[in-house]
Amino acid sequence: MKILLSAFACEPGQGSEEGVGWNMAMEAAKSHQVWVLTRGFCRHTIEPYLEGNPIPNLHFVYFEPFGWSEDWRGRQGLLTLHYYLWQIWAYFVGRKLHRSQGFDAVRHLTYVRYWNPSFLALLPVPFVWGTVGGGESAPPSFWRGFSRRGRIYEIVRDLARFFGECDPFVALTARRSAIALATTADTAAKLSRLGAKKVQVFSAVGLTEAEIETLGNSPSPPDHIVRFLSVGRLIHWKGIHLALQAFQQANVENAEYWLVGDGVERQRLQDLSTQLGLQEKVKFWGVLPREETLAKMGECHVLLHPSLHESGGFVCAEMMAAGRPVICLNLGGSAVHVTAETGILVEAKNPEQAIADMAAAIVRLGGNSQLRDRLGQGGKKRMREVFAWSVKGQFFDRVYQSVSDR
Repeated sequence: MKILLSAFACEPGQGSEEGVGWNMAMEAAKSHQVWVLTRGFCRHTIEPYLEGNPIPNLHFVYFEPFGWSEDWRGRQGLLTLHYYLWQIWAYFVGRKLHRSQGFDAVRHLTYVRYWNPSFLALLPVPFVWGTVGGGESAPPSFWRGFSRRGRIYEIVRDLARFFGECDPFVALTARRSAIALATTADTAAKLSRLGAKKVQVFSAVGLTEAEIETLGNSPSPPDHIVRFLSVGRLIHWKGIHLALQAFQQANVENAEYWLVGDGVERQRLQDLSTQLGLQEKVKFWGVLPREETLAKMGECHVLLHPSLHESGGFVCAEMMAAGRPVICLNLGGSAVHVTAETGILVEAKNPEQAIADMAAAIVRLGGNSQLRDRLGQGGKKRMREVFAWSVKGQFFDRVYQSVSDR
C-alpha cells in the first residue's frame, strides 16, 4: 500500500512526540511505501540517520510555512501558530503528492493533540486520526494544591481546548476520520462528541525491541536501601508535591526518593521537602543526559508517577520494561499502561485520599521484595506483548487495510 503520514514532530532516537512520529513511520515502512510530511527542522537528525541506515520504502518531505525554520520550543504561542499554519501547508503538499502517487490511506501522527485539526482529512483518501490525546484533566479538588502559576496554566489549557473544540475544522477532522484513535478514555469521549464515527483507545507510547531488551537486562539493585523514583519535568500537574507528602507519610525505613528532571516548580518542591523533614531522604538530581537517566532508573526499585493529567507517560513504559513496578494515579495515560499485574493504581478522589493511598502503596512495595519482583516481571511481559513498536505496527497494518477496503 501507499501510505501518507503527517508527523510535525519526527526524529530518530527520541522519546515523546518525536519518537512517536519516527517509530510509527519506521513500522509502516516495513510493509508499505510510506511518505512522511514533517518539519524542515527535523531534517538535521533524519538525513544523517538515513545516510547510514537507508530505508527504500521511506520517503520524507520537508517543509516550513513561509520558510520559518526555528524550533519555537519554549515559546508556546508561536509554536501553536506555527503548528496550525504547518497543518494548512500540509494539505496542499499532500494533495500534490496524492495526484502523483495515489495514496491508499492517510494518517495524522503528531502532534498527539485532539484539539487541533489535520487538514489532510480533506483529501479523498481514507483518513486515520491519531493516536491523539489531550482530553485529560486534573480533578478539580486537586487544583487547591497548585501554585498560582499552575492554576493559570490549567485555565489557559482549558480555554485552548474549548476554542479548539469550537474550530469547525477540528469537527471536520473528526467527522471525516475512518477511525479516530485516542490515548485515553477521556480523549475518546471528546472525539465522539466532536463527531468521530469510530473511536478506539490505543496508547501512543511504545518502545523498540532493542530498548525493551536493553532495559529488560537491567539488574535489580540491592535491597539495603529501597529507592523510589520520579522522572520528568518538575511542573504542577506531574503531582510531585503529592508524592513527597505520601513518601513522608509512609515513613519507610531505609528508603530514598529520587527525582530526575527540572522545571518551574523545583524550588517550591525543594522547600516542601525541607518542610516535611525529608532533606536527607529526597535527592533532586536535575536534568541528566539520557544515559545517566537510564542508569538512575536501574539503581531504583519502584517508579512513583503521580501525574494528574497525561496522555502518554514514556517513563512508565521504560520502568516496566526494566522490570520495575509502578505506583501511579488511576488517571490518563498511566491508567492505560499500568495494570494490577504491573503496579499499583491509586484512585484520585481528592488530595488527602490520594496521598494516603499512595503512602500505603509505598509501604506495601517498600517492604515486599517478592511483590516488587512479581509486578516487575508482569511489566516486562506487558511491554513485550502490548507496547513494543513492532506490535503496534502490526495493529496499524490491520487498520490501514481495513480503511482502504471500504
